[in-house]
Amino acid sequence: MAMWDRLKEQAKNLQQPQSARGGGGHGQGYGPAGQVPHGGRGHGSSGGSKAQLIGLFKSQLAAAKTELKSGAYRDASMAMCALVAAADGHVDPTERQRVEELIVSNDVLQNFPADQLRQRFHQHVDRLMTNFELGRAEALKEIAKAAKKPQEARAVVQTGMVVAGADGFIDASEQQAVRDACAALGIPAAEFGV
Repeated sequence: MAMWDRLKEQAKNLQQPQSARGGGGHGQGYGPAGQVPHGGRGHGSSGGSKAQLIGLFKSQLAAAKTELKSGAYRDASMAMCALVAAADGHVDPTERQRVEELIVSNDVLQNFPADQLRQRFHQHVDRLMTNFELGRAEALKEIAKAAKKPQEARAVVQTGMVVAGADGFIDASEQQAVRDACAALGIPAAEFGV
């Protein structure tokens, strides 16, 4: 457990430099970890702190790879990826393909057969696109199953953050999807800068 406390402290330290240095946002309203409110893209030093935070999440996931082999982690992570991908209410074929590529190339998710990951991801995306509220409720229910193991629960959220930040920014709807997942897992969203 001391490792998680140390990693959380590192994440906090990565978030603080921007505000301590007077920001680097050139007047834009940047949120935690250099995230930009919906509709804007960051520039200046904010991208660096966000990239560092996403890099930290990737490192944390890689360090826990050998312990992240349960079906609950696999299923919750695919629900998380779908929730992030569909956060703005739609997923075009290009975005679906991009997230699928991120999933099957992710070092930790390679613990599972790619076909299983694809099937679960697409199933959740299809539900979200058919009926967003019902699909969202089903995805959050699947995510909540990982709450029994704190390391897996945090890894699910980290996986979602890595997917959300893959395009260089995390918009407001993606941040909300992460906050919803944190609530379902009983984890403070502030741990992840959202």
